Amino acid sequence: MVKFFVTAANGEIEKTDKFSENCWVDMVNPTDDECEDVSAVTGVPEDMLKAALDEEERARSEFDEGCNLFIVDCPIMEEGDFGDSYTTLPLAVIYNKRCVVTVCLKGNTVLKDFITGRERVSCAKPVHFALTFMLGNAKRFLYCLKQIDRKNHRIQNEMGKMMRNEEIIQLLDLQNSLVYFSTSLNSNERVHEKLSKAEAVTLNEDYRDLFDDVCIENRQAIETCNIYKSILSVTMDAYGSVISNNSNDNMRKLTIITILLAVPTMIAGFWGMNMPVPFEKGVEFYQTGWFWLVILATIALTAALAVVIVKGNPFKSALKQKKKHKKDRKNDKEK
Repeated sequence: MVKFFVTAANGEIEKTDKFSENCWVDMVNPTDDECEDVSAVTGVPEDMLKAALDEEERARSEFDEGCNLFIVDCPIMEEGDFGDSYTTLPLAVIYNKRCVVTVCLKGNTVLKDFITGRERVSCAKPVHFALTFMLGNAKRFLYCLKQIDRKNHRIQNEMGKMMRNEEIIQLLDLQNSLVYFSTSLNSNERVHEKLSKAEAVTLNEDYRDLFDDVCIENRQAIETCNIYKSILSVTMDAYGSVISNNSNDNMRKLTIITILLAVPTMIAGFWGMNMPVPFEKGVEFYQTGWFWLVILATIALTAALAVVIVKGNPFKSALKQKKKHKKDRKNDKEK
């Protein structure tokens, strides 16, 4: 899809039906025919127009045949099975003496602000257009980072009540998003450095001030992203330790139950077939004394073993306590 915009006399962006000098050409997921037509009327090489159509394209800058290309990564939100997640998508800002061209696979929020008039730009000033977009893009990163932090706090509150796999997967998605953001912000910073060397920026004080704002916002986004990434990494490690401790507790309980059941099972295996048992045909009650003795011995041994496993050896503790009392009495006598 290709749209053409111009700056009206009152400074607002207006849509037009065809190309004109000093216009803005907005291309969203264009076809090969659209790229060819736009290249013919704008003078922008077709390979520049198609550069940002690759989702894996890295942020970079290129200068060729009077055309300036700046590809920056932009934050986008995607819907997943376990909630919304964030990633980045390349967007190209290309300008020459005739026009400004933006190319992206999906619609961009910052460009929509240009169209709706929330942010004032001039299509006749391509450098100002590019700097304003980069400033808005850096602010968009900060907004998405705040949303990620809020979602992180919400997930942690839910995990405090009940820990489920769904919340852990959501935290993993947020961690992946922060990795994408960190890489993209650092790549964008290198593109900003290239733009700072442009003659139009170095010779215009207003452009230099705008470029300084871009650098400040992008640096703030980088630092914020690093902080959130460190916090989320520590959080994931902490929840990993909690899950490991819970697993260890469960295994300990199962082990104790297994040991306790092993004692009566073993004794029953030794004696079950070698003595008269109650209600057996031809066996009187007075003949089952050994059976009841074995049952009582099994219960007593199991109870004693349970006490030793759960609370430790009480005889050993008593012996230590007795030795401690003797030592204290000896010290009192010496004094």
